[in-house]
Amino acid sequence: MTSEQPVPIPAATLVVFRRAPDEGPAQLLMVIRSKALAFAGGMAVFPGGRVDEEDHALAARLVPDGDHDEIAHRIAAIRETLEETGLAVGFRRGCDAATAARTRETLLSSGSLEEAMARNGLELDPASLTPFARWLPLGLAHGRIFDTRFYLADLGTGNVEITVDETENTRLFWITAEDALAKADRGELSLIFPTRRNLERLAQFADFASARSHAEATPQRIITPQIVRTEEGQALTIPDDLGYPVTREKLSSAMRS
Repeated sequence: MTSEQPVPIPAATLVVFRRAPDEGPAQLLMVIRSKALAFAGGMAVFPGGRVDEEDHALAARLVPDGDHDEIAHRIAAIRETLEETGLAVGFRRGCDAATAARTRETLLSSGSLEEAMARNGLELDPASLTPFARWLPLGLAHGRIFDTRFYLADLGTGNVEITVDETENTRLFWITAEDALAKADRGELSLIFPTRRNLERLAQFADFASARSHAEATPQRIITPQIVRTEEGQALTIPDDLGYPVTREKLSSAMRS
């Protein structure tokens, strides 16, 4: 990282699985980011956002002797998903649609997840999130750089009443990883490089249990894409030993995304 590059911003993303109504492959929750946003505007992504100071403070209170940074990232993934979609995932007891709506309303008005939980009788369960990957794209022409940890969570057949926040995002939808990739290939969805690679990796699994087992068995290192020269021209590559079935893409198409 050169001195000219901005300091990476800690962030967390949650890949939420649900059982498909037709008993087919599991569906994933995705959002379309507003085109007005500087980072990934108009792109289809998983819910998530930056880790803030309150996430760290809450993590320190929850686990005084634990890994505060890791727990803060999990809290951020849970909080951002609730803020952006209205979906309450990562809480210790089941959360019905009415409770989720009230909790989200309190969170948005107060800005405090801890207060929102206290008012609605909820308790965090960070352990229910499974670490999946950590991406830190450097030097890829973005004005901001995010150091993003990806997590997996299982909704099962629970509350699926979701509502877009209408600020950062313009649309919410459930889709299989395979269908998301097919839509992107047809030009119906726009994907940034990390999202496409993660969808390809997730498309290998029919359900949450198999994806979780894979994540738990796969080594995790920070993934920083590199530009390399090939016979076909420049390509953007990632390591080939971290569970990704596709590890390179022509630089021209990767940067168009």
